[in-house]
Amino acid sequence: MRNRIDTLAVIRNLGILAHVDAGKTTVTERILYATGTTHKRGEVHDGTTVTDFDPQERDRGITIFAAAVSCAWDGHRINLIDTPGHVDFADEVERSLRVLDGAVAVFDAVAGVEPQSESVWRQADRHGVPRIAFVNKLDRAGADLDRAVASIRDRLHPAPLVVQLPIGTEDGFIGVVDLVRMRSLVWRDGESTAVAGAVPEELRQEAVRRRRALEEAVAERHPAALEEFCDRETLSAATLTAALRDLTRSGDGVVVLCGSAYRNRGIEPLLDAVVAYLPSPLDVPAVRGVHEGAEQRRAADPEAPFAGLVFKVSASSTGRLAHVRVYSGTIEKGDTVRDPGNGRTERVARILRVMADRHVQLDRAVAGDIVALVGVKSARTGTTLCDPGAPLLLEPPVTAEPVVSVAVEARRGTDTGRLAAALARLAEEDPSLVVRTDAETGQTVLSGMGELHLEVAVEKVRRDGGPEVTVGRPRVAYRETVTGGVRGFVFRHVKQDGGAGQFAHVVLDVEPLGPGPGVTGFEFRSAVVGGRVPQEYVRAVEAGCRDALAEGPLGGHPVTGLRVTLTDGSTHVKDSSDTAFRTAGRLGLRAALRACAVALLEPVAEVTVAVPEDAVGGVLGDLAARRGRVGGSQTRGGASVLTATVPLAELFGYATRLRGRTKGRGTFTSRPAGYAQAPATAPVR
Repeated sequence: MRNRIDTLAVIRNLGILAHVDAGKTTVTERILYATGTTHKRGEVHDGTTVTDFDPQERDRGITIFAAAVSCAWDGHRINLIDTPGHVDFADEVERSLRVLDGAVAVFDAVAGVEPQSESVWRQADRHGVPRIAFVNKLDRAGADLDRAVASIRDRLHPAPLVVQLPIGTEDGFIGVVDLVRMRSLVWRDGESTAVAGAVPEELRQEAVRRRRALEEAVAERHPAALEEFCDRETLSAATLTAALRDLTRSGDGVVVLCGSAYRNRGIEPLLDAVVAYLPSPLDVPAVRGVHEGAEQRRAADPEAPFAGLVFKVSASSTGRLAHVRVYSGTIEKGDTVRDPGNGRTERVARILRVMADRHVQLDRAVAGDIVALVGVKSARTGTTLCDPGAPLLLEPPVTAEPVVSVAVEARRGTDTGRLAAALARLAEEDPSLVVRTDAETGQTVLSGMGELHLEVAVEKVRRDGGPEVTVGRPRVAYRETVTGGVRGFVFRHVKQDGGAGQFAHVVLDVEPLGPGPGVTGFEFRSAVVGGRVPQEYVRAVEAGCRDALAEGPLGGHPVTGLRVTLTDGSTHVKDSSDTAFRTAGRLGLRAALRACAVALLEPVAEVTVAVPEDAVGGVLGDLAARRGRVGGSQTRGGASVLTATVPLAELFGYATRLRGRTKGRGTFTSRPAGYAQAPATAPVR
């Protein structure tokens, strides 16, 4: 038992999270180099990185697909997932966070917290993933650690616990002062490891002040540290380290480190912090699942029955890979596993340790491991795999609803079947892509999280040997909502065509779900008294109402943001049934919606635009023409940064327009900001 615990205690499963261009992939590359996993530093701009191995990632210079790698540091095994930073690929981040125990959030020392930094931080909050922060790019002009930390505190609201002080500024950044051990770490030009020494005399007073501030911040939040601080008026390095570990794992504090990944400065202390502060599989709660309606928990124990979750499916030269986080038990090559979702059992042909696009064969994997399985052909993203003798169904990752669609068709009619197969493979690998056939036009419609997401998907079809494809203009996913409801709407469903008839009588109240038109969701209530509608029929009415939400009265868009209350009804002794009441719920709500005041909702995005000061006027005018609402502006690093809320439909092609207005000097980022009511004159695209 002791050996099993020791094995799990030295595993760290973590992700690298950040806004696009904050340096996630470079941090990952330097980690692989520092741990001896690679012998040459890969560069994003050269297309030589390990984790950005897909041709599109190298062409575009961004991370598109979450990539797993494994390395060793100080006797620990680190399973690391480099996640995308672009908002269109946030679902890749969501699936990764579902199976990770910790994360390193990377921030740009000039920009601080950027829009997607905030989004991935909130995703990690929802999953309860402990984090440490790494403020990157301290060698850039305008870099400021204190300003970056202030933005972390103000926008993300954690308690940042800064454990380092930079030595040098901007181009002169050469190292850090370790405030925990009160020593300096300096990276000489051309050297890949730090030289430890005494704190520089010119920084000693500032280091002592910051160490004191760190001790006070920790003592405020940690009882054992507070006790020592009151007794000795200081904290030992051992006590401070233990307290920082506890605060990180509980989420009550976030350790902040700094460096320059591009110059290979600050990576070794970051690895030390990963080992010291982030949790092992033993430190996280036992995974929860259900079997036959009862909740069960499985601890991270190699001797327990096997249970794992498929969080990614991909195709490679090795075959179809199901990427699995093993939560409990042990799995060996040749074992049979069960999918409790469909009851099927399959044999594991091979187990692979994933190194981006390369793989190392393993004989077995144990609790805490992240590996890829070959042979489980029916597994999809979110599938649970378990011991056939101990079934357990784990909660799958949540998949976001697509917001942008394009019509796609093969250029040659004979390639229609090949296109359908290629799109099916895409949707299997990426659940945030949805393929459907338009009922009215018969066109194949591909839906995803953004314009770039769909562009990458179509290009992947072409590059993987698929047919030539014609793509229509992007369209956004509109919704319809109730702005004025109806009360006491009576609907009777009566059908008599020989044999058993159908009878259902319902009375519905329909009202908006919230005070604002952008509120989404659906709520069903029953206020029937006296058993006039039996409970089993009430459930059928609810199911029928949910069916009716698929198409609204304005333009056939899905309906959201409403509350339906069943207030009364009646039954027939012979002709009432679940089917009759479900039909009454569907047809009744459709008729009620035609009597309601209904408005169109359009998806909106929060846009952050960085432009030179001499271009601000033109950019503001262009945003206004796109129905954007400017929320504020500030000066950062010599540029004006504008924030605005803009309808997603108006952002198609905005990157090209912005480059033209700013002579190539403007940049923008966006993230989803929900739905807003579309004006009556807005074009539906």
